[in-house]
Amino acid sequence: MIKIGFIDYYLDEWHANNYPQFFRQWTEGCEVAYAWGQIDKPDGLTSRQWGEKYGVQVLDSMEEVIEKSDVLVVLSPDNPEKHVELCRLPLASGKPTYIDKTFAPTLAEAKQIFAMAENGNTPCYSSSALYYAAEYAAPRRKSVSMIDSWGPGEFAQYSVHQLEPIVSIIPDAPVRVMSIGTPEFPAVLVEFAGGQRAKAAVWRTNGNFCMNIGYQDGTGEHIEVGSNFWEDCTKAMAAFFRDPVPAVPHENTLRVISIIEAGQRAMQREGWVEIAEL
Repeated sequence: MIKIGFIDYYLDEWHANNYPQFFRQWTEGCEVAYAWGQIDKPDGLTSRQWGEKYGVQVLDSMEEVIEKSDVLVVLSPDNPEKHVELCRLPLASGKPTYIDKTFAPTLAEAKQIFAMAENGNTPCYSSSALYYAAEYAAPRRKSVSMIDSWGPGEFAQYSVHQLEPIVSIIPDAPVRVMSIGTPEFPAVLVEFAGGQRAKAAVWRTNGNFCMNIGYQDGTGEHIEVGSNFWEDCTKAMAAFFRDPVPAVPHENTLRVISIIEAGQRAMQREGWVEIAEL
């Protein structure tokens, strides 16, 4: 049995609450065995209460989780600004480590995290669960000219769910971004080195993730995500824990973070904003 250790800013959050059952339901030989939260969730469950509710042994320190676990998951999905701090010891351990979305708030911090992993000889990767939506598999095999994407949430926190599939579909590097939305309904236009463009609109409403995709042969299609991407995401994590080859290239992750960072700058000014080179 592969024993998974959770490291989180606080444990009472959606991902930590659901991953234990996901591993039990969709994988064999993997269990969330240990956990540690840096703080108790304000107005939520304490770490001890969380452990009792979800059947996971909560330990007294990050170091103890790292020592007892076979593999590690650094969570803090709603506070990516904590990832550099929370990743420092796990990425020095040599144990396969999955780092939850959004990987980092800035490209500089994203590079710092990957550098820590390289220095610690620790295999790692990060992804949005939407990366695994079955609907994106066919477009990845085609030459795309334009993507018009839409999804719910806040830009800083949820644009990763659109940008990660976009970057996996368009193989060229992103070069510049422009804000084309409003403060209430943010949207960005991304231009890629091969001339492709993609629009990502992140609205503060509920709804499915959708794309209109235009191909270079002049055809197009509409995609609405309805597949169980959480199952495939969990199975990919389990496969990585058994054979620690990253399921998502580090370059893709850095490209996503570079777009998010440039997109936030673009929302403060007119015109195109150049995307930093990786």
